[in-house]
Amino acid sequence: MTLDPVHFDGIAELARRIRYDVDESDHREFAETVWNGFLDPLVHDGRTVLEPLDGLARHTAPVEDVALTGTAFETVHGLDSGTINPTTFTNGLVLDIAQAAMSSTPSELDLHRARTLVMTVHTNDATVDVDEADWEEGDEGFIRSQIRHAPHVNRFEEGVVHALALYLAESSHALEHAAEVDDLLVLDGPLYPKGLLKWADRHPELATLLAEEDQPREVVANYVELVETFVDRDVPLVGFVKNPASKVVTQVVRQQGGQAPWVDDAAFFSRVLERREPDDTGEYERDTGRLTCTNWFRSRGGVDRPLSTDGDALGVERRLDDADYEVTFCMVYDPREDVVYRLEAPHAFTKDADLREDLRLFAMQEVAAESGPPRAVSKADELARISRDEKRALRETLEESFDARRARNYDDVRWGG
Repeated sequence: MTLDPVHFDGIAELARRIRYDVDESDHREFAETVWNGFLDPLVHDGRTVLEPLDGLARHTAPVEDVALTGTAFETVHGLDSGTINPTTFTNGLVLDIAQAAMSSTPSELDLHRARTLVMTVHTNDATVDVDEADWEEGDEGFIRSQIRHAPHVNRFEEGVVHALALYLAESSHALEHAAEVDDLLVLDGPLYPKGLLKWADRHPELATLLAEEDQPREVVANYVELVETFVDRDVPLVGFVKNPASKVVTQVVRQQGGQAPWVDDAAFFSRVLERREPDDTGEYERDTGRLTCTNWFRSRGGVDRPLSTDGDALGVERRLDDADYEVTFCMVYDPREDVVYRLEAPHAFTKDADLREDLRLFAMQEVAAESGPPRAVSKADELARISRDEKRALRETLEESFDARRARNYDDVRWGG
């Protein structure tokens, strides 16, 4: 089915009925107000949820110049995990399979060959036996694999098996190969398992699961151990978030009476980091020749709270000072694509002023040179990604193993899933 011109005209007419009297410049002015008046520090209910480490500041550099700038890190490792996506079968099994991989720049073929595989299974059938053995090895020791029985839930089964498989594979692989990282490890995504930590705010059943079950605590313990391992080795660890989704600034501003028009904090930071210059006609256009970034912030709001000094890390014991685990971040804006990235690091590293500048320069240089995420992250993504054809083949193999079909609905028929 297609849209005829008359349909397009009808949609355009609907759009014209939406009154939008606020000029775009007003949004930019309000973003400047929030930047200058709310963030040093950002306080909510008497708690400091966001504060600059070294004062509010915005930095800019020509794209071409920063792309050619050397950084303090001779080698960079990246880490990512991918899944087949949660799958439900007609026998009631719900599962997901994750594989994690680590990349190296320059390349190390043996390291690229190594994989950690985790299958997480949920079932309501008490007769189903899930053999939760210890880690098993394959491919001459290059593959470590494990199957886990997910905690029982009455809903959100797919989200639970997905998060547990994804984060257990990622954190276990990072710990297994930590000793091979000499200069810098970059996680593809946030520093901590935020997709899992969000359970506390999604639904009471998920919040109870997060608070009472061992498996979520095990995952968080792995990330705590990862930070401790890299602090002990004096090798920095960061997370590069390609699609930041935090809403801490936006929500606090609204709660304090500000009419924040942004969907999330990424949209806000895009506004305050975008540079605009007049063209030949006097109209203002985005300056695409210079990257921009913020100072470093310490974050204790939203899903960053559990690993802050205000949280208890789900009850996981922490060896270092609690402040060392706190999430700190800076935002990097690429005007060529009009996208903003978030670079995260434990405060244990960014409390060193020289190191946090080295990390920020690294992110700026990589974004400038790659027109996107750092090369190590892109390589890890390629290694860990499970292609569409591979997912289909794996599901067919699982159907044979379980003697059960994948549960289908009309969308599968309609879209050929």
